[in-house]
Amino acid sequence: MIDKERLARKCSTWNIALTPAQLDQLDAYAALLVDYNQKVNLTAITTPEGIEDRHFADSLLFAAQPEVCGRLVDVGTGAGFPGVVAKIYKPDLQLTLMEPTGKRVDFLRYLCAELGLSGVEFAKERAEEAARKPWREQFDIACARAVAALPVLCEYCLPLVKPGGHFIALKGPDAEAEVHAAARALRVLGGQYAETRAFTLPDGSARGLVVCRKISQTPTVYPRNGGKIAKKPL
Repeated sequence: MIDKERLARKCSTWNIALTPAQLDQLDAYAALLVDYNQKVNLTAITTPEGIEDRHFADSLLFAAQPEVCGRLVDVGTGAGFPGVVAKIYKPDLQLTLMEPTGKRVDFLRYLCAELGLSGVEFAKERAEEAARKPWREQFDIACARAVAALPVLCEYCLPLVKPGGHFIALKGPDAEAEVHAAARALRVLGGQYAETRAFTLPDGSARGLVVCRKISQTPTVYPRNGGKIAKKPL
């Protein structure tokens, strides 16, 4: 399905080394994604090189960050990006895939079984509801890609992260502007902006990894319900 040598070559420019077994898993992932996508809308990107660049290389960039360890929650994971790829790259991760859409959760269960991935939890939940349940402040790291603007994402993700942990948002060329807009949300929710790590994906598009620390507990009034978060971001 994908060109494994080409993907390995692209990742090597970031000093990301993939084993033959990991490349085989990613190849199988791509094939399963494209096949399942015919009955459930998972992705608009279905060409081999598109999957390599926009899904796999992008997710591996996140996975290679030193903060990505321990217990990870991927909020609004969709078809499993970046969480499943991170689990392939770092098998010791304890991964929770959080996704409210049942058909996508069904795909994720099927995918992880087919890829032989163990230690994966599936949470059919909206993040703002999950943070009022046993998942509150349980994770070392939370991530989100293509879910919402950063002020909104902070309220989805930071309540799930334990103090001392991290939240990393995968953003595009406007990452810095989003950081500025999210300053109050970070402060209110117990977060602190650390840095934005800028990269260029193999297809030339810009990627900013916005790294935030969780420095104190999130006040119990947060997260609010989804409607309030959307209408009046912090």
